[in-house]
Amino acid sequence: MSSFYDEQELQQIGFKSIGKNVLISRKTSIYGAQNITIGNNVRIDDFCVLSGNIKIGNNVHIAVAALLFAGDAGIEMRDFSGLSSRSAIYAVSDDYSGEYMTNPTVPDETRNIISGKVVIGKHVVIGTGSTILPGVIVADGGSVGAMSLINKSTEPYKIYVGIPAKAICERKRNFEIMEQKLKNQR
Repeated sequence: MSSFYDEQELQQIGFKSIGKNVLISRKTSIYGAQNITIGNNVRIDDFCVLSGNIKIGNNVHIAVAALLFAGDAGIEMRDFSGLSSRSAIYAVSDDYSGEYMTNPTVPDETRNIISGKVVIGKHVVIGTGSTILPGVIVADGGSVGAMSLINKSTEPYKIYVGIPAKAICERKRNFEIMEQKLKNQR
């Protein structure tokens, strides 16, 4: 037996929609499959968690132990994006200020739940161990260095690093030429 679900098994999971050439590890935890859309040429590795309203584009890789907590707010990963191992995207989070209680074991009226759709733009790569917080847009062509905290939306084609992350330079755009070559080969 393969470590990835076969096409028939993927259909039985009950995704909102699923494309062709999709590889999802049998060790992935999936919550709310009916709210998850997956494009073509997607690979999701071992020990990932997909939870909530998620839209994954084409040619997307989600590496080992990456976590997507979308809730109702949603997470969108656009074409050619990637999420490295041990990274986490939160579209929903508790308020940690101390003014409210935290965690799902207490009544909602005692919590201040922060939520906002997260968008990972086209050709974005998120480095290992990074965290993306609710409401953030990582703009097209951006790159996030390992172990970074993205708590504000970014500018296109910039490289961000740190806690909190700051832009350090422009990112090269050779990947756009390669994308066009791929399109021309099809």
